[in-house]
Amino acid sequence: MPIPDLYTQGIAQGWQVTDATTLNSGAEFSADVLIIGSGAGGATSARILSEAGLRVLIIEEGGLFTSTSFKGDEANAYAQLYQEGAARTTQDGGIGILQGRSVGGSTTVNWTSSFRTPDATLQHWADVHQVKGIDSASLAPWFEQAEQQLGISPWQVPPNANNDVIKSGCEQLRWHWATIPRNVRGCANLGYCGTGCPLNAKQSMLVTSLPAALNAGARLIHRLRAERLIFDGNRVSGVQARAMNATLNQADGASITLRAGHVILAGGGINSPALLLRSQAPDPYNRLGKRTFLHPVNFSFAQFEHRIDGFYGAPQSIYSDQFQWAQGTTGPMGFKLEVPPMQPSITAALLGGHGSQSLARMEQLAYSNLMIALMRDGFHEQSTGGTVILRKDGSPTLDYPLNDFLWQAVRRAWLAMGEIQFAAGAIAVAPVHAHGRLSRNLAEYQAQIEQLSYRLHDVRLASAHVMGGCAMGEDPQRAVTNSQGRHHHISNLSILDGSLFPTSIGANPQLSIYALVGRLASELRDELTA
Repeated sequence: MPIPDLYTQGIAQGWQVTDATTLNSGAEFSADVLIIGSGAGGATSARILSEAGLRVLIIEEGGLFTSTSFKGDEANAYAQLYQEGAARTTQDGGIGILQGRSVGGSTTVNWTSSFRTPDATLQHWADVHQVKGIDSASLAPWFEQAEQQLGISPWQVPPNANNDVIKSGCEQLRWHWATIPRNVRGCANLGYCGTGCPLNAKQSMLVTSLPAALNAGARLIHRLRAERLIFDGNRVSGVQARAMNATLNQADGASITLRAGHVILAGGGINSPALLLRSQAPDPYNRLGKRTFLHPVNFSFAQFEHRIDGFYGAPQSIYSDQFQWAQGTTGPMGFKLEVPPMQPSITAALLGGHGSQSLARMEQLAYSNLMIALMRDGFHEQSTGGTVILRKDGSPTLDYPLNDFLWQAVRRAWLAMGEIQFAAGAIAVAPVHAHGRLSRNLAEYQAQIEQLSYRLHDVRLASAHVMGGCAMGEDPQRAVTNSQGRHHHISNLSILDGSLFPTSIGANPQLSIYALVGRLASELRDELTA
């Protein structure tokens, strides 16, 4: 049965969707509310505000790619759908950053894991960062609403063998494990979520909130980069933007001016603070771009005698929080254990290496498991995250220093992951490290971990979760916005995306953004329509 292309049908029925490369310089657009970014925060805001009758204009730097475009082709998908062609890294290259960039943002390409914000995280924000009125009880109805709208529930299909390594290993060790809630409807278990869902089964913003906003009259302009905010006193009076080129790697097209009574930044971590830095927005306490967090991830690679085929099936369906909160919120850095999808290109990139070593690993891909540990950064005084800075051309990068506090977590995570993999039946396990090698038993593996070097570029680290940089809180000396996401120094500017978080979440963040922005955008709607 053919899969309908929602955008082909919607545009034929009158949706206002414009490719910025078709515009001429000097064009101007105006609206009641301008939203910069179409991902979890931008699309959620657009739906709520447009359904209230407000004239909403959404702009997106990435292109419009839909179910018709998604072929499970890694070579094209990473170049088209991710920031910097999936080659974004921290300034020193120490951490690779997978961050989506297309209509729907990272929700178009994420792996569907949908966790509520942990109670411990929300309590920490209130206690340490003066976030007011945002706790588990008050957010509960917003979580429930997002879960109903996006089909979020624990995955009912048995895990693929890659995820089952966590389950069987933890069961042998009597450690915690649980099933991951996913935002899917009619999922066929293909496994290529990271290259866009060809079935519209993933309930991303591309197929849910954005179509709802367009049905309510919102306008979407894609392939358009917001270059700079224009200020008039303490208000945003306009936004200068430029169309992207055909390959989406440079904004050198038509110059466009955008105007709105209220402006929402929703470009996500790194991008939202970068726009404010380029615009020289008021920042009297030097808070912009500070406290940007990544959930830095390290990897453990295992080989089995039986087939794993980790490139098929739901990418993430099992997790373990055995080591997440065991020593409290502010103790040694906790970590969440999951697995990534294992399609050939992404696996080769994550494993690194070259020549005969890389060839030997990839020849065993079908018999291999890859486990990841997501470090819960931002909760301890020795974990202050990174700082967004601008290159000479105005593009952003992230200075994220690596220190012994993080290396200790990396070491503990490798020990935990290796123990799970051997308990699940692995015949060999290797830390993903420049000098890592396969160990044939747990004792040999543990000895290897203790002898490794813990330094930049030797330990392979990556991230798919960019958070913070425009932290919220009631104290203007410590935060960029208040607890409603309103900028402390610009009256008609809201920031409604993951850059609001004062720390990392401690879990995959998309549901946290949906719920928090659902609540804050509804409060903004009430104010603008009063």
